Amino acid sequence: MTTDKDILRAKLNEYYTTIFEAELINEIIDNGILRTIDSHELLIDIGDKMTHIPLILSGAVKIIREDDNGDEIALYFLEKGDTCAISFVNCIHKTKSMFRGITEKETESIFIPVNKIDYWLVKYESWRHFIIDSYHMRLIEMVQSIDSLAFMKLDDRLLKYLNDKVKIMKNNILKITHQEIADDLNTSRVVVSRLLKILENEGKIKIKRNRIIVDNI
Repeated sequence: MTTDKDILRAKLNEYYTTIFEAELINEIIDNGILRTIDSHELLIDIGDKMTHIPLILSGAVKIIREDDNGDEIALYFLEKGDTCAISFVNCIHKTKSMFRGITEKETESIFIPVNKIDYWLVKYESWRHFIIDSYHMRLIEMVQSIDSLAFMKLDDRLLKYLNDKVKIMKNNILKITHQEIADDLNTSRVVVSRLLKILENEGKIKIKRNRIIVDNI
């Protein structure tokens, strides 16, 4: 008879056994909580108390930052094998979340309780390396987001955004509205619609109702 732990071990074997030693895998199975979150669901919100951190098994999560006026910008995406290293820092210092995480598509994740984070950092070398590497990757992605805001024209940012979405969704047909794109890029829907029309005229995309087909990006 297959147990919940057997299911969890099988899912971890698809990726994480190449990263973590067997003893740590066993601890993750003993302490982790497996959850499946529907598409476009809130995973973590700004101001939430951090009680668990996710190890992504499948799907994708969009990480968003919001300013004091309620304006948002998408910073980066988490995929299979990822975690949000900022969450670790919040957990260690017992501070509230600075970011919002929303699933881009159905996402499966193992949630690790915060009381294990510090303990595993000391006990397992593979966990330390994983956290350091994850933090490094998230830092690079945030720097890239800053660079795109500071140095890229909006039409180039839009092209990059669409390209990133295609890679994340593994589908060149994006089910998304112009307003959603505008929110992620922190601009207006009118501007996004105008730039998308230019891309369509250039033969790079096709615009359908609540869908964008990316052809040549």
